[in-house]
Amino acid sequence: MRLRHWSKRVTAFGLAFLLIITAGCGAGSGDQQKESREDGKTRVVQHAMGETEIKGTPKRVVVLTNDATDDALALGVKPVGAVKSWIGDPFYDFISDDMKGVQVVGEEIQPNLEAIAALNPDLIIGSKVRHEKIYKQLSNIAPTVFSETVGKTWKENFKLYAEAMNKEEKAEQKLEEWDQRIADFKKKAGDKLDTEVSIVRFLPGVVRIHHNMFPDTIIEEAGLDRPKAQKKDDFYTEVTEERIPDMDGDVMFVLTMEQGDGKATELQKEWMNKPLFKKLDVVKEDKVFKVNDVYWNLSGGIQGANKVLDDLNEYVEKF
Repeated sequence: MRLRHWSKRVTAFGLAFLLIITAGCGAGSGDQQKESREDGKTRVVQHAMGETEIKGTPKRVVVLTNDATDDALALGVKPVGAVKSWIGDPFYDFISDDMKGVQVVGEEIQPNLEAIAALNPDLIIGSKVRHEKIYKQLSNIAPTVFSETVGKTWKENFKLYAEAMNKEEKAEQKLEEWDQRIADFKKKAGDKLDTEVSIVRFLPGVVRIHHNMFPDTIIEEAGLDRPKAQKKDDFYTEVTEERIPDMDGDVMFVLTMEQGDGKATELQKEWMNKPLFKKLDVVKEDKVFKVNDVYWNLSGGIQGANKVLDDLNEYVEKF
């Protein structure tokens, strides 16, 4: 009798254990199960150049913009090919480990079609603003999806790229996390949300005031304000010395695109030592902050956006 009861208990325990294991596996592999079910399905993705049919979940993705590289990695997709980062050898430091073994297929403004074709991709991601003239050639190599532009449309691009790669659930999760981070920042900032944030960028031989680019959209979404002189629809304004007063704000973030020759840094130091610059209220209040140009401008994807938000969380206490 005791043996029979013990046998029943063991059987019941075994069944319960199997159910727990099965449930656990199911919860942890939802994306994989979804991809497996849809591997044979053909999806139609609408994008800047029309419609593209994509079968299942692409396994050999080539990305032709820096934001698409950033986003693919954030979605857990390691591309087989990617264009070189704007600076870095060949990729930005913050993604270099994740990009080991990825084939370089030219530059964002001039992809190498032969190198792309040699990788036998099953999906190519690019942007109309960069690659419109070679869209047909790319489409002859593999299904190709283009964003309209890059930078200020980073969230729309992230959703589009995720759809193309069949990673929409992962993208939703990432965007929910982003929304929560924005809400947390606003709560932390409190009455500092009316702070007017100036964004100034130094390149070799060129000085720009930002208006409507990648970091500007993040500043706006974070609930911060911009100086009146910087509230424009243009991407940026290239300025001469007499326009220095337009740089003023409650705080200023300074971006410097250094390409290894020191010219951008030299220009930045030269301008920041000009008498007119030193007269700015933001300088007198010691609220000029130098930040990473890769995160704030060049990366253009959700990982870069989160690093910008990291900086805002750090500096808001000094606003």
